[in-house]
Amino acid sequence: MTACACFAQAVFADCAMKTFEKYFLAFNRWALIALLAAMSVIIFTNVVLRYTTSQSIEWAEEVARHMMIWLTFIGCGPVLRYGGHIAIDNLQDALPTRAEQALRVVIALLITGFCIFSIWFGLQYMDRTQYQSTPATQISFAWIYMALPLGMAMTLIHWLLILRSYITRREFASDAHFDAAASASL
Repeated sequence: MTACACFAQAVFADCAMKTFEKYFLAFNRWALIALLAAMSVIIFTNVVLRYTTSQSIEWAEEVARHMMIWLTFIGCGPVLRYGGHIAIDNLQDALPTRAEQALRVVIALLITGFCIFSIWFGLQYMDRTQYQSTPATQISFAWIYMALPLGMAMTLIHWLLILRSYITRREFASDAHFDAAASASL
């Protein structure tokens, strides 16, 4: 294979990865927006009904709780992507550059291992709870617990997409929609 063909193939792969990343992030954001909006509407409607008619929607609290679980696990990836999780940076700051990178490699391996373990454990948990149903909506608990393996798989994808820049330069993703430094200072 010629050098020109290798370069073209690398450019195409990079372009395809950036396109995948763009659509994956957009899907993740819109899923979070839709879940939060639906949860807000359900809770608001239930509160209004409770105070105006003394009646409430039987399934509202249960569904809102399950949506909150899904929000938590699906939202974990974007928060990790932008460096929004709590971190203790003192040790990294005190180390020389090579040792700092080595420490980030260890951290990267631990996070990757945690995501893989959570996916595996989540699938096992789904299997164990598939015959149990929720009290109000009578759906299988496996649908609720699917949030763990799916959310951790999405988190792993987000993590792998920013891994190189994290290890080499200790940088997280950034864009116009989210400023991790400003959020961390709150």
